[in-house]
Amino acid sequence: MLLTIFLALVFCAAITMMLISAVVFVKDKKLFSSAPKEALALLIDREKEEFYGARKIGWTLLIMSFIMILGVGVISIWDGFSNNFSFWQFFLRFVLIFTIYKIYDMTFFDYFLLCRFHFFQHFTPEVTPVYNNRKYGYNIKSQLLKLLVIFPAASALAAWICTIIQGAIA
Repeated sequence: MLLTIFLALVFCAAITMMLISAVVFVKDKKLFSSAPKEALALLIDREKEEFYGARKIGWTLLIMSFIMILGVGVISIWDGFSNNFSFWQFFLRFVLIFTIYKIYDMTFFDYFLLCRFHFFQHFTPEVTPVYNNRKYGYNIKSQLLKLLVIFPAASALAAWICTIIQGAIA
């Protein structure tokens, strides 16, 4: 259980690093695909870097965050195989990691960074009208759909695949 919580925290840190590198350093519109359509329509392509090497730093951080996310998956599965996890143990691990991440996403990114501290609006001021006067993030329905339906279903599928692979190896 302690490893699962640690892996969830690493997952959250990796997503945070990915977000910061995309918004602050890389500033490529293609990396903002999860933003609302209204905000995407207002985004400006930024050709000029904030400082020399900013995009290189950003892409390096993006790659590091992808490696961290892959590491969370590999360690989650490897440890489950090593400890002979059942379907329910795999499922609980995956659903806990996803749930902790989604709650972190909804509170830290959507509420604090977007609505309270205006982090995104600082780096992309053209989207400010889209987010003005919001008390919470923009996509609560899709966030809850992920939290309550998609992530548990993906966790069940991953747990099922892991138990099949584990049975084939044994």
